[in-house]
Amino acid sequence: MITPQIFPDRDSLTQQLSEQIVARLSADLLAFGVASLAVSGGRTPVDLLQRLSRADIDWPHVWVTLVDERWVDKADEASNERLVRENLLIHHAAAARFIALKTEHEHPKDALAELSVSLSVLPEQFSVVVLGMGEDGHTASFFPGAATLSDCLDLTNPQPCCATLPLTAPHARMTLTLKRILASRWLVLHLTGDAKLDVLTEAWQDGPIESLPVRSVLKQEQSPLAIFFAS
Repeated sequence: MITPQIFPDRDSLTQQLSEQIVARLSADLLAFGVASLAVSGGRTPVDLLQRLSRADIDWPHVWVTLVDERWVDKADEASNERLVRENLLIHHAAAARFIALKTEHEHPKDALAELSVSLSVLPEQFSVVVLGMGEDGHTASFFPGAATLSDCLDLTNPQPCCATLPLTAPHARMTLTLKRILASRWLVLHLTGDAKLDVLTEAWQDGPIESLPVRSVLKQEQSPLAIFFAS
């Protein structure tokens, strides 16, 4: 069981996490000439994204993409792309190379072939993937009860992403598959709020992944996972 790194407040968490992400991106830039970062949406990562945007690193050689995306227009308030463009792809990080997960297709399942090509330019392993978790135990867009959840979690699925329709949240979604997420040098579960710590505690217990899909990440013995938490 991985011991969460618990911080006294969200500011200290954000500072420490951003410093570690920048260090890991910098290390990959030095070693490989390129780095890659996949980030999640929602309210939790906003401060982190803003802090990262000011990092003085070689952003033109950093790929940025999303862990998942709601199938809405990129100008919609629910769009994770909009969140990233407004909070991360500014200041120094405006020079990063961004790959969106939303296309012009009406339905996300129709975009899989196009996105497979778009995402193929990324390094085989992400430098860093930052995940969140909902109080229902979902991470990425792996929602309990979703019809395509098994495809998203299938470690033999050759596709980098998967279309899904949550039963308990609005909007159809596109999400990186579990296999693609686990192909990372550092995987972070970024959590805030005591209710989520309770969910995390439950998820560590034995039980079906389908009921608390965050277990799909927690139960990977070889996964380079870190958990950052603040109330």
